[in-house]
Amino acid sequence: MSDLGLLLRKAREQRGYTLDDIQEATKIRKRYLEAIELGDYKVLPGSFYVRAFVKTYAETVGLDAEEVLRLYHKELPKPVAAETAAPEAMIKPKSRTVQHNDKWGKLAVTMLMWLFPLLIIAVIYFYFVQNSDSDPEKSDRDTAITQETSPPPATPSPSSSVTPPPSESTPPPSATPTTQLTLKETTPRGEARYEVSPGGTPHELKIVSNKSWIGVNENNKTGKALYNGTPKNQDPLIFTLQDKPLYVNIGMASNVVITIDGIPVDDGDKAGSKKFLFSPASTDAAGDAGDTDGTAP
Repeated sequence: MSDLGLLLRKAREQRGYTLDDIQEATKIRKRYLEAIELGDYKVLPGSFYVRAFVKTYAETVGLDAEEVLRLYHKELPKPVAAETAAPEAMIKPKSRTVQHNDKWGKLAVTMLMWLFPLLIIAVIYFYFVQNSDSDPEKSDRDTAITQETSPPPATPSPSSSVTPPPSESTPPPSATPTTQLTLKETTPRGEARYEVSPGGTPHELKIVSNKSWIGVNENNKTGKALYNGTPKNQDPLIFTLQDKPLYVNIGMASNVVITIDGIPVDDGDKAGSKKFLFSPASTDAAGDAGDTDGTAP
């Protein structure tokens, strides 16, 4: 087993993941994952896929993928080198053509050196012409003088403006229920269980991920899967929490921000996995959770 494979395997085992879990999260075949842990890179389809698969594997188990690739770049197979350039004799220009191009290049530089001062002179000339057309004395002569004055606009009398009394029949705006998050318990497996109130009201669960694997299920980790993967370009994931609890499993808490109706959820902000169960206030969180204390996927 290679040093890189040993590192990835230890990180996987520390988080309680099996190769089947990594295969499900990354969509990389299990035999490729086994080859990476054993350092048998010939099994993989190509050198390009080796670096891509190692990067995805490292991100899923909570490691810094770029740092892993930098530390173990000597162990990984190098990409196939680009084809060698054509022989120099095929692209080397003739000496006569080079001299011809140099002659025209010098001529173009000389013309630009002469045209630049002429351009400055032309700009200055047009500037003075424009200013002469707007002579203040000429403007005064062209402006017609009239002694007629228009009366000032009538100002309404203060007594003429009457503000109608507020209508007593206008109902006050309805109060918007305030969302509250209550941490009920944290299980021995590290699962944080929250109660979201008021119950029976739809709440917005928003997840913003920066290169971290995300899993969202209904009720518990074995419920209906709503999302399973790594979002691209930090696109937010939005889910509605109303009648059923939502189970959230994140691969790296330091790269994820979770909010409910704009209220941030404390995820510890650490480089490691984190699990949550968000239940509406009207739902028994313990009853719906099922076997969430089991091994995380």
